[in-house]
Amino acid sequence: MERDCKHCLNYRKVVMIGCGFVGSASAFSLMQSGLFSEMVLIDSDKMKAEGEALDISHGVPFAKPMKIYAGDYDDIEDASLIIISAGANQKQGETRLDLVKKNISIFQSIIPEITKRDFKGILLVVANPVDILTTVTLKLSGYPENRVLGSGTVLDTARLKYELGKHLDVDSRSVHAFIIGEHGDSEIAAWSCANVSGIKLDDFCEMRGHYNHEEAMCKISDDVKNSAYEIIERKKATYYGIAMSVKRICEAIIRDEKSILPVSSMMHGQYGIDGICLSMPAIVGKNGVETHVPLQLNDEEIKKLQISAQTLQKILKE
Repeated sequence: MERDCKHCLNYRKVVMIGCGFVGSASAFSLMQSGLFSEMVLIDSDKMKAEGEALDISHGVPFAKPMKIYAGDYDDIEDASLIIISAGANQKQGETRLDLVKKNISIFQSIIPEITKRDFKGILLVVANPVDILTTVTLKLSGYPENRVLGSGTVLDTARLKYELGKHLDVDSRSVHAFIIGEHGDSEIAAWSCANVSGIKLDDFCEMRGHYNHEEAMCKISDDVKNSAYEIIERKKATYYGIAMSVKRICEAIIRDEKSILPVSSMMHGQYGIDGICLSMPAIVGKNGVETHVPLQLNDEEIKKLQISAQTLQKILKE
């Protein structure tokens, strides 16, 4: 059906801003997904965007028909979704929060270019530190809160499920558990809510012959938290896992799945936290974030979550 106005949303069109490791891997993943029929790549280095578009386009005959091209901000107006992966890379020995000043200045140039156009779709922030940059994007754009979200701890949660699946020798898709809080060093594994197909985690562990629960939980949560550093130490960057996470979030939005994903979005008093974007389970669909999903956390987890939020707020104030 032909669209009857210039700026109606084209739900089959996506824009990727930033064509570094994460942006390019995400674009490749989205090309294979069949979710979109048009993808625009924007980068400060136009030739890089052109090269990535050409390279990815050559795989289209093995996937679904798709138009992939390097563009500029004038190409965003009718897109349903803009993914922002632009930003400095996390280097060895550097925390995600070390990236704050560099990447906020980059966002101060990107977001006004978006708001100048009549963009009515959803902004998905992927660059790090994602919770702070999602908060900054909300403030700079002035868009409704549901339309601005970050990739949050979707990848961390996948890492947790993978590690638990490996530990228990069970399909990781049957594991239901969340990493919440900051996508970073103060992240929390919400163990009190974790289960395997409805069976409490401790009970399932014992069923599989594991009894040192506290020791195992500490090791697994540390492995999850440190996994990015481990990967960066070995190959200088992480991009495949986050690319798959981006695809998963896009699926939930474009298909209006109303999936529960731990994305980064604004908090308003939940668990005593207000005025900062934090990675918490939320219902995600075509309008972005519909609502947070309350977890039954224990007192220790709530305290850790509040400390995580305070860490982010302190850095944002500085």
